[in-house]
Formats: sequence, C-alpha cells, structure tokens
Amino acid sequence: MVMFLFLVVALAVVVGAVTLAVVGGGDSAPLPEAAPERLQDSLPPDRPVGRADVDRLRFPLAARGYRMADVDDALGRLAAELAERDARIADLESALAGARAAAAHLSMEKPASPPEDEQR
Repeated sequence: MVMFLFLVVALAVVVGAVTLAVVGGGDSAPLPEAAPERLQDSLPPDRPVGRADVDRLRFPLAARGYRMADVDDALGRLAAELAERDARIADLESALAGARAAAAHLSMEKPASPPEDEQR
C-alpha cells in the first residue's frame, strides 16, 4: 500500500512538473503562442476569379475546422462574381434574341426581288 501511494504521489509530481514546464509563465515561456494561420493564396482582387484560382484555394485549419471569416469572404466573393456573370449572360442572351428577332423581321419585310434577267 505504501508503494502504491508513493507511485501516485510521484506520478502527480511528474504531471505537475510537465504541466508547469509546458505552460510556464511570463515572457520566457517554453512554448510561445503560435500565430494564427491565415489564408495564404486568397482570391485575386485585381481580376475575375477563374477555375484555377478556386482549385488552388485552401483554407487554413482552426480549432474547430476552418476559419469562418476566410471561408465567408471567399464564398461571398465567388457568389458576387457568379451573380455578375449570370447577369452578363442574361444581358447577352437578351441582346442575341433581339438581334435574331430584328433579323427575322427584316427578312420578312423585304420582298424577294426577281433577278434582273427575269425582269426583261
């Protein structure tokens, strides 16, 4: 029984010493605080986002997964660019439909003139 108590006390002393060594205190702490990871290759601010940019995008890990701010920023940027592209596509499709309708209207109004050989 004395041996068991000695081992328990020795274990408590060792755990306490390791905890104090790791946690430390003051400016000379053995383990300095790690700087938080930040998004290294963010989406390019000076040009539209391409497929390669999205493929290269990697989010740094945080304590509970990914950093929400980095993910929210990237998703917001992608959503804005997709909305802009969708609006541009809709404008272009509308302009194309208008041009096709005008071309069809002009071809219907213009009577087929007989060739000059047939008029004589």
